[in-house]
Amino acid sequence: MHPTEPMPLALPTDNTWLDWVGRRGDDELARCQSLVDELKVSTPTSALDVLRLWNDAQVALSNAAAVGSLFAEVHPDKDVRDRAELVAQAVQKLDTDLGLDQDLYAVLARVDASGLDSDARRLLERTLRDFRRSGVDRDEATRSRLRELSEQGLLLSQDFSKNIREGVRSIRVRPEQLEGMPQDWIDAHPADGEGLVTVTTDYPDVVPFRTFAKDAEARRALVKEFLTIGWPANDAVLQEILAVRRETAALLGYASWADYDAEVKMIGNGSAIADFIDRITDLAAASAARDKAVLLERLRQDRPDATDIDGADVPHYAELVRKEQLAVDAQRVRTYFPFEAVRQGLLDVTGRLFGLEWLPVTDAPTWHDEVATYDVALRGRRIGRIHLDLHPRDGKYKHAAQFDLVRGVRGQQLAEGVLVCNFNRGLMEHDEVVTLFHEFGHLVHHVVAGDQEWVRFSGVATEWDFVESPSQMLEEWAWDADVLATFARNADGETIPADLVAAMRRADDFGKGYDARTQMFYAALSYDLHVNATTDLTGRLQELMGRYSVFPYIEGTHMHCHFGHLDGYSSGYYTYMWSLVIAKDMFSAFDRHDLFDPEVAGAYRDKVLAPGGRHDAADLVQDFLGRTYTFDAYAAWLAE
Repeated sequence: MHPTEPMPLALPTDNTWLDWVGRRGDDELARCQSLVDELKVSTPTSALDVLRLWNDAQVALSNAAAVGSLFAEVHPDKDVRDRAELVAQAVQKLDTDLGLDQDLYAVLARVDASGLDSDARRLLERTLRDFRRSGVDRDEATRSRLRELSEQGLLLSQDFSKNIREGVRSIRVRPEQLEGMPQDWIDAHPADGEGLVTVTTDYPDVVPFRTFAKDAEARRALVKEFLTIGWPANDAVLQEILAVRRETAALLGYASWADYDAEVKMIGNGSAIADFIDRITDLAAASAARDKAVLLERLRQDRPDATDIDGADVPHYAELVRKEQLAVDAQRVRTYFPFEAVRQGLLDVTGRLFGLEWLPVTDAPTWHDEVATYDVALRGRRIGRIHLDLHPRDGKYKHAAQFDLVRGVRGQQLAEGVLVCNFNRGLMEHDEVVTLFHEFGHLVHHVVAGDQEWVRFSGVATEWDFVESPSQMLEEWAWDADVLATFARNADGETIPADLVAAMRRADDFGKGYDARTQMFYAALSYDLHVNATTDLTGRLQELMGRYSVFPYIEGTHMHCHFGHLDGYSSGYYTYMWSLVIAKDMFSAFDRHDLFDPEVAGAYRDKVLAPGGRHDAADLVQDFLGRTYTFDAYAAWLAE
């Protein structure tokens, strides 16, 4: 280890988590405030020194924000989660106060950028833009109202998330209703004293049950529970969130929240989101109609009078089509993906691809005994630390995401990230393997881009509609037969056959059109609710589903109440598909017969990932591809 290398964050080694979370948050917030006070009272004469002092304040604020957002979602102790939420509230309050501080703004606005290098100038420009978007130039009454709205918005967001996190639902079924389920899943779900089996809406239950259970009534019952998580509470909470955002945008002079939010993204403005959604909808129309017809035809073999097919049946019949017509049996496929082997395989693959070493840290303190910790090294030097929290538990975040623990700053602090997922502890579905590769892509980005002078550019700091591209591209390695052969083996030690992987690829192509249309429904919902006020969210959901999805609404469901992206991504859920367009284009630079080509992989790591937010995403992609990105690769993939 280099003598000046920053050390990883010292986490608690005993039961003092409650005190540690509060102290870490409070200390970093106090440090931030002290540095800001110094900046205003004793302003340095050098432009660079002003920015460095501001950077130190932002480092402290980001440290407090990380501890609040992460541990509110993952700590097994509810008291710790609640304390972390208070930290997050304090972070939001200070961040809002800083953004509306006219004296602080005046200090930074006076900075002479003429002698700064390109990174420092970019930092100054982005910082001044942030102040303007906060409303610092508005009158006192407007600034006061913006402050109130910011604090109110955070509390509502926390309520929305908590209602999802703590809103697990379930059904109870007779053992014979488990027909079709994998035996290892059945073994893990014994009947209770009344002879019934509980199936929950957590992902390790709901995903395989929707896919494999033959009992249509039981599948529909579970899907309806899944699509009503957070209802009715989150219906009212979401209305308040949307109202806060509408008023905020109006006070800042924007026509809608979508225009405000899109201003700092690649897409640029709200109307372009609507145009993009319609473009993808049109591109996917033929493929979606073709594959839906195949599903409906297969459904009619079991229900001759069926006139349509909905989300309670789609996963099951898609699996039957893949098994019967495309020769892919997902239950056979999953036997090649025991969790421990997949996790190690992922580390081996990404290590080889990006030239990284993942070094287990067996004595690292963590918040739960299932969390695995690794130091990350590049060219023999430690560049970060990661924590993998990959299995479900009560009170934990219910989806899959990468969280910051520490944002890397050169010479000050080591980049640390946390991957939070909810996978089976036994055999994994291949879809789960793909998800793991995807989410791990964010973790790689966070660590590789952690060697930054300015915290503003550290980690996954590009425009928000680009951040999914590197992760979506990494999914390609989870579909390559040679890559999977390095770790995918069944209980008899047999490697997954290449012809099976080829069949899996063909089967995965089935449904991509209707999947794209479903994604555009989600994107349209995300956009429309932030542009057009409605008193009936469920009614608006039905209308948009009818326009963009090819599958009908399931009566009595309220999917928007557990659609967490309506909070985090607000009007920008389109970013997943926008990012996929770019991901497909970037992947075209790789040789499909040699996905580990060190020259291409190294260029991608150094030109796209390592810069973090130092350049616009479009420029990162152009530097890597040698040209502007296009829709061509995506359109060709969709048409295959």
